[in-house]
Amino acid sequence: MSVLGIDEITFGAQDIARCRQFFLDWGLNLVEETPWRLVYESLNGCRVIVAHSDTPGLPAGIEPDPTLREVVWGVANAEDMAQYGTAMQQWPGFVQESDRVGCTDPSGLAIRIQISRKKDIALDCAQVNTWSERSRVDQASPAYERAQPIEVGHVVLFVKSLDAVTQFYQDVFGFVISDRYPGRGHFLRCAPRGGHHDLFLLQLPEARNGLNHVAFTVRDHHEVFGGGLHMSRCGWDTELGPGRHPISSAIFWYFISPAGALVEYYADEDELTEVWQPREFTPGPTVFAEWAIKGGVDGETRRQKNADAPSGRFMTDKPKA
Repeated sequence: MSVLGIDEITFGAQDIARCRQFFLDWGLNLVEETPWRLVYESLNGCRVIVAHSDTPGLPAGIEPDPTLREVVWGVANAEDMAQYGTAMQQWPGFVQESDRVGCTDPSGLAIRIQISRKKDIALDCAQVNTWSERSRVDQASPAYERAQPIEVGHVVLFVKSLDAVTQFYQDVFGFVISDRYPGRGHFLRCAPRGGHHDLFLLQLPEARNGLNHVAFTVRDHHEVFGGGLHMSRCGWDTELGPGRHPISSAIFWYFISPAGALVEYYADEDELTEVWQPREFTPGPTVFAEWAIKGGVDGETRRQKNADAPSGRFMTDKPKA
């Protein structure tokens, strides 16, 4: 028995029109719409909901809107859902519905469990040729005009009590620590076998509860670049990226979201098993990113923001001094 991953997230926000356009540009499919509520789906059916802040019944936020209001985790069957429900009964905000069970975690975030609605999908992805492994033969790597996210891969939260929130996810959901910033942050995955993290908890020196970012998995690093360039062409602001995380090995690109904090495209994270031993790191810029571009890349020029546009000449096609 283990949680399979994130099935659905809900944001609370005031500017519904701006959120509507942002997530369409992001590559999600809008499947339901009212003036107060937007429902999107990713390629595998993972749902992203944006609800107006004044929507009746919307769970309380962990910080002022816009922010994350609810995370729904998926499980395999009704038996698993019932067992997790039993584990959540002692926690504040416990709710039991016909298709969901949930509570409030120690940071104040509404957590729900449901039988997963995501579907298995097969996708063509880029093959990488290394010196030792030539897996791409007579085939060019893809170039993407935009991204189509596969799913919500992880969420990152600021928490007031790192140990208490970590213990909750370990005890109630069986999450496993992948790596640590001792006293500052924990990377957690749903099960012993899986991607590097499904949840990352951060405790700031001035501790507070809040959203850091929501991350969307795409096919490969080329789609990270294609998606980021498309968002840039659409006029959305990069926070950081593209770049690469040394800890998870993932290629990333972060954008500022009107639904709260940041959203990330990422690909090529590490896959871990039961034999993995958590490592400890000291927070710092070189630990966060092996390399990264502040402000992003211009979608038209394909150069760093505010850099000169390409001239069309070869790089060495200029008079020597």
